[in-house]
Amino acid sequence: MLIALCITSLLLLITVGKLIVMKRAMSQVTEQFRGITSTDTNTVISVNSRDKDIRVLANELNKVLVDVRKAYLRYNEGDMEMKMSITNISHDLRTPLTAILGRLELLKDVDKPKEVEETLEIIENRARYMKDLTEELFEYSVILSSDEEPVKEDVMLNQLLEDSLLNHYGALTRAGIEPEVDICEEKVIRKVNKKQIDRVFSNLMSNAIKYSKGDLTISLTSDGKVTFANKAPDLTPVEVEKLFNRFYTVQTARNSTGLGLAIARKFVTENGGSVDAVLKDGVLNFILQF
Repeated sequence: MLIALCITSLLLLITVGKLIVMKRAMSQVTEQFRGITSTDTNTVISVNSRDKDIRVLANELNKVLVDVRKAYLRYNEGDMEMKMSITNISHDLRTPLTAILGRLELLKDVDKPKEVEETLEIIENRARYMKDLTEELFEYSVILSSDEEPVKEDVMLNQLLEDSLLNHYGALTRAGIEPEVDICEEKVIRKVNKKQIDRVFSNLMSNAIKYSKGDLTISLTSDGKVTFANKAPDLTPVEVEKLFNRFYTVQTARNSTGLGLAIARKFVTENGGSVDAVLKDGVLNFILQF
């Protein structure tokens, strides 16, 4: 009986010891895996354990890490090629479009029949439209290619929003939009890149001009929440979820590349904020939080 008890105790000690070693090995694998996936490195998981199952697990994880790195490199290469292609195409289009507009400008002083004048006006409008889209496409490719951190400073969002509204007031009124504005009196100061946030406000107002049915509500609260809201009965929840996607436009959008909102989200994120689109009771709300 005593011998059996001793053997049992010994086996139990061996099992407990093995479990302790396996736990340490698992902790080692977990720590290495967390470190590898959170940094840009080619390091693989290494274990000191002699346990077969632990070593097999480490090997399988290393295979997955290698495959993920290869996929990531392919994605980066493809993304960089796309950015370069966009930049080159945009650049190639800008020059002839500028030349076309210059020639059309010269033709304005030439006597011509009314039908020819109307046709030239249509051509000029379409050429300007293409030039604007090309400029936006070129700018977006430059934004994507830039690795520089935006220079940030203390900016009063109240004043920046008011200035942006004044700059767009003419375009809003021409579109039949009389905005309702509710900006808090308390100063809302955030450390952001002023030029980028001004561009965000500009893009959201331009978006309202394209989609609004004649209304626009703009508000800023003391906690840094900015809201642009307008009726958009033709939009669906599925379309709203895609509004920030690059090159996405809905059928009601005119003169748009679908890049304005993508640029807005990128700038807001780079400045430590968030932006979301919410459709509620037929009203499209763009909610920014700084």
